[in-house]
Amino acid sequence: MQYHNPVLLKESVDGLNIKEDGVYVDVTFGGGGHSREILNRLGPKGKLFAFDQDKDALENKIEDPRFILIHENFRFIKRFLRFYGIKKVDGILGDFGVSSHQFNEAERGFSTRFDARLDMRMNQGSNLSAFEVINEYTEEQLKKLFYDYADLKNAPKLANLIVEARKEKAIESSEQLNDLLKPHLFKGKENKILAQIYQAIRIEVNQEIEALKEFLKQTEELVVKNGRISLISYHSLEDRLVKRYIRSGLFEGEPEKDFYGNISVPFKKVGGLIVPSAEEIKENNRARSAKLRVAKKL
Repeated sequence: MQYHNPVLLKESVDGLNIKEDGVYVDVTFGGGGHSREILNRLGPKGKLFAFDQDKDALENKIEDPRFILIHENFRFIKRFLRFYGIKKVDGILGDFGVSSHQFNEAERGFSTRFDARLDMRMNQGSNLSAFEVINEYTEEQLKKLFYDYADLKNAPKLANLIVEARKEKAIESSEQLNDLLKPHLFKGKENKILAQIYQAIRIEVNQEIEALKEFLKQTEELVVKNGRISLISYHSLEDRLVKRYIRSGLFEGEPEKDFYGNISVPFKKVGGLIVPSAEEIKENNRARSAKLRVAKKL
């Protein structure tokens, strides 16, 4: 798996409780690791659809008559499944992290390790890149972004630094951004905080929170009774949304109770939170922050 080493592979696919003749969806195809494992467990009448908005992932397409790869963002899952005549599925798997390939391809601009043009687009056809965020967002927008998506207490200072620096010349590369911000980050924690800043920019560029919410809302209608969702998150914002949706069918607030004090929710959690073993983390360091939650449709 040079493109991407699938995280929690067995656990996440086990969570789907696969039926041999079922219809399943892998909404984050990437290197195809999870999809291959699902196909291994499907019978000849089973069907697997996969989504990926990154054109690089299309090169990993699996040649199998039971498999269809859709080059789209998973926020449009219902629309594109209906194009293929699918209104209900038996299970959905999502692995919401950035792929190893995206981190390791310097020119994609996802990593703090390389000097590259500010990009970070998962969909390379998108008009919004990290360059536009850093050079065109207002100081207030940047401050909110660093607060909301990176939980940085010094967000106002960082936003001001960027806005003042770009008055002189555009901030075009990750090296320029790093050199600007590093002197103002806590000593000994520069790389960790830079990674948080890059994460915040990436979430904004790819509208990751909005896409996740739109996707989750559609699972209620798509998944059959007793079908499963098996979802892997990598940062607290994502995991909180997944956890709350499984618990209440909402992203904020509490569900309404009926006359008898009961609440109606679309899913029920299966088991507890699953995290990678120490052995998996040793083999794949990017797995260290992964959290898997599984739920059954009621």
